[in-house]
Order: sequence, then structure tokens, then C-alpha cells
Amino acid sequence: MSDRRIKLLLIDQDPIFRLGLRVALEAIPSLEVTGVIETDTAALQILAEIAQEDPNQVNLVVLEFGNGRSTTSQQLGLQFCRQLRALYPNLPILLLSSIQQQGLLLAAKSVGINGYCPKGTPLPELVAAMQEVADGGDYWFQDTQPITTPNSPLPSTDAINRVSTHSPLPLFRLRNNLRLSGIAHIEATLAAVTAQLQVPGLPVLDRAILAGQRRELLAARWLLNRLLVSSQEKQSDIPVADEPPITPSLSSAIQQRQMSPLLSPGTLQSALFASCVTKLQFPLRNVTNIPLEIDIFREDKKRELLYLILQKLAGQLDELRTSQIEINELYEVRLRLLRELWQAAITDFFGKFSRIKVGNQNIEILNYLLPSIEVVQRDILNKIPLVCELYSYLLFQTELNIDNTSYPVVSAEAKSQALMILENLLIQVANGVVQPLLNSLADVEEIKQNFYGRQLISTREIERFRNDLSWKYRLRNYINEPKAVFESRYELFVIAPRGIAITSVYAPRNQELVKFSNIPLVVTLVLEFSDAIAPRLKSLLAFVGSGIVFILTQIIGRGLGLIGRGILQGIGSASLIEKNFRRNSDRSK
Repeated sequence: MSDRRIKLLLIDQDPIFRLGLRVALEAIPSLEVTGVIETDTAALQILAEIAQEDPNQVNLVVLEFGNGRSTTSQQLGLQFCRQLRALYPNLPILLLSSIQQQGLLLAAKSVGINGYCPKGTPLPELVAAMQEVADGGDYWFQDTQPITTPNSPLPSTDAINRVSTHSPLPLFRLRNNLRLSGIAHIEATLAAVTAQLQVPGLPVLDRAILAGQRRELLAARWLLNRLLVSSQEKQSDIPVADEPPITPSLSSAIQQRQMSPLLSPGTLQSALFASCVTKLQFPLRNVTNIPLEIDIFREDKKRELLYLILQKLAGQLDELRTSQIEINELYEVRLRLLRELWQAAITDFFGKFSRIKVGNQNIEILNYLLPSIEVVQRDILNKIPLVCELYSYLLFQTELNIDNTSYPVVSAEAKSQALMILENLLIQVANGVVQPLLNSLADVEEIKQNFYGRQLISTREIERFRNDLSWKYRLRNYINEPKAVFESRYELFVIAPRGIAITSVYAPRNQELVKFSNIPLVVTLVLEFSDAIAPRLKSLLAFVGSGIVFILTQIIGRGLGLIGRGILQGIGSASLIEKNFRRNSDRSK
């Protein structure tokens, strides 16, 4: 076995499993988790980017076939493995799955998968399997014994097929072995998470995510004990692994949580931020027709910037709790909070003492960017909606009033709405970080090489991009924003599975409406006039149209018909007279 460091990419749809395995593996010095991906599409995109930048960033792929249960997802998983093997023939693949069917494992081996371990494999054995596959060998787990020889046979359908349904003792042993194997895996992950939580100086956001993960692992352990222990076994004296203190039934636990009016502020924030971190793993390409400042960045730089802003926001919320700010003071300090968040993000992202060469001068980059705060605040920060609502929800657990509906704090709808507001806040602050860079240092070669995407690296493309942004500001200030205010809605940028998308939510904006003047006021007046006159104009046009149709069909049409008929009759009469005249002429001769 070589001592080469394993750099693996994990692909699995189960968020709890992804987080638990990642934390457990990161504690092993010989392993490096370079990425944790939910979908096959995102995995292909990341692998394509890695292949262009540095193919050595990943030397092992660990994956599950979809959700590991449905036949459709398993077939799609096999298809993905074929595609992966065709694109990257030398990349080792380890199947870490809950599947056990012999036919599916044979199919997996036939498409080029190098190894298989069932979920629940003890961590030392799993690490050994990863090392074996990464070194170019095969590792196929058979029953309870790992087989590591290159020509090893595939596992049989496992012990389940050998257990008689009428034999209670083997069935109990099988059930107990499955439960203990799963619990052992959970316990190992739980120990790793607990150890991480005890590290001094851990960032607030990381601590919140790990605390949430620990709660999920405890719940998973409890569910595993409940699901894999029959009622007869529960009544017997068979020892069961220690369970966390929790109510006897899941439904009663849910009812108890619904009766509890509030969660702790840390729990509420950690759950929301953990969901946001998960969504930051999605592709971050802009799928709207509105250009964004961060579009010029490579995807890894976008993700790094958004994650940094989220960390700074977590620290800012902790400071606000320490200062014991009152809820009625939030609106007064809203602009200052956004300003400080922008300054902290831009300072850490570019580096407090980072220097670049502009012409013949070697300057500190922040000296060019930080003085742009007034422009950034006017164009971007002041226009971020629902900031006070988000801070109030996280600090004081107030209900969210969005889309003309009041959502209770602990409801899933409130979390969904708060997540949209949070994502929009991160994206807009990130736009504010990039804007002064585009205004002052857009064409500096060092900046282009370190931050820009390949498609926007030429001077011509940069100028086109800046022109598009300039037109966006004009359209927003003079047309789009007045229209949104008049329609009582906000447009929010959110992170969807396909990329950065846009959505609208209802919110009263009457105070902004009365402050309009000049062109924005004219736009709202035109909209109001069109709403007032449009129904009447449509009715008038319909009436006039009906009259025109009547005149054309009943009067002019009939008149033209009569005239045409008269002409035809006249032509017919003239031809008849001419024939009679010819007959008479012939007789006279």
C-alpha cells in the first residue's frame, strides 16, 4: 500500500451521510476530501473544471447509486458510472452504497467500478478500501470479510438470502448485526464530530454546522435502534446501544416541538446557515437574464466569496447578541450593518495587505476598493430588501411576514422564506465586493488571472460585461425598480439546483412609492394610466372593431356583392343580345 495522499470526491444524495462521512474522513491525515457533491451533474461539472486546472486534485471518486433504493436511480447511477469511466478512464471509483443485489454489483463491476463497500462498513476498513482502490487495485466487500485481490469474486446476495423466515434466532442475529454495524458507523462519526467541537477557536459557523450534525447523528442512532429492533426484542432483555434522551414516539416528539413556541437563537441560526452551506454546493452560474457583478468570477471564487460573507454575517450576529441590541434599533443600524459586512468581506477576501502592480506602481489593493463604499452603498447595499426582517428573525425569533402571510418561527415555511432572503443578501453583498474591482482594476492582468472566468478574461469581453452592468443600473433605477415598487414586490436572487435564479415576493412599498420623482415617477404614472385606461380602451376597440366588421360585411360587402352580381348579369345579357343579333343577320342573308 502506497503512502500517497488520497484526494477524494464524495457523491451522495443523503446530506446527513455526506456531512458525517466528511467530518470523519477529515480527521485522517492520509485523506483529503476535495469536494462533497449531491448530484451527478454537479460532479461532472466540478471534474471538468478540475481537469482543466489540476487533474491531480482528485485521485478517487466515492459514490452512491442515486438514493440507493429505487430501480430508476440505480440505473441512472450505472449510466453515470459509464459516462464517468468514458471521460476519465484512469480515475478510480469506489461504490459506497446500501445496495446488496448481486446482479447490480456485477453490473457495477462491468461498467468499470473498482471497488464496493456497503454503508455501515467500519471506518478503518473503509479507509483501507479507499487506499486500495486509489492505488489501482480492487476491493469488493464480501459478507463480513473484505476481499482485496484483483480477481476476487463478487459478494453473494449476502446473509439475508440464507436466513429462514421461520427461524427467529438467525433473523434476530441478522437484525442485530445490521443494527450494530450501523451504530458503530454512527458512533465513529459522532466521536469525530464531538472531537471537532472541542477544538478551541473554532469559527462560529463551523461550530453551528457541527452542532447541527451531532444532533442529526443522535437522531439517526435513535431511529436505527427503533427500526431494527422488533417489538419482541424490545420486550426481552437483549442489550441495546445507549440511546439519547428522547420521547418514546416520533409523533409525540413532533407534537412537543410544535407546542414549543421558540427555539434557541443558536439552533435557529445554525439550521438556517447549514441549509445555506448545502445550497452553496450547487452550481453558481447565473441563469437569469440580469447580469450580476459576480458573473465575472470563476465558480470557485464565487463560492469562496459567498461562504466568507456567510461567516462574517455569523460573527456580526454574535456581536449583536453580545451588545444586547433592541429590536426597534435594527432599522436604525441596518445600513451600518451592511456597510460593516461589506468592509469585512472585501478586506478578508482580497487580503488586508495584498498588493498588485498597476503600471509602474505596486499598490495595496484595498486602497483602491474601500473608498468606493459610498457608491456601493448607493447602488447595491441600500437596495437589499428585507434585511431587518432577516436579522429580527435570527436575533429575536420574530415571525416572518412575507408574501402577505405571517409564518411562525419554527415552521418550515419561515425557514424557506428566511433562506431566500439570506441567499439574496449574500449574493448582493458579493456583487458589492466585486463592483469597485470592476470600476477601478477590471483590466489588471493579475486580477484577471486570479479571479476571472476563462470566458471573460479578454479586454473586449470585460468591456462588454461592464457595459451590460451599466445598462442594468439604468434600467433598474428608471424602469424596473419603479415598476417593482408600484407592484408591491421585491425581486430576490436565490441559489437553485441549476444555478443563481430570481424570484419575486410580495411586500408593501407605499413609503417608497410616495418618494418617487422625475423619471421613476413618470414610469409609475404611465403604469397607473395604462391600468386605468386599458380596460376602457379594450372595450372601445372591441366596440369599434365590431362596428367596422359590421360595415365591411353587412354594408360594403353586400353592396359589392350586388354590384358584382349586376355586372355579371349585364355581361350575360349583352352576350345573349349579341347571339340574337348574329342569328338575325344570318337569316337575312
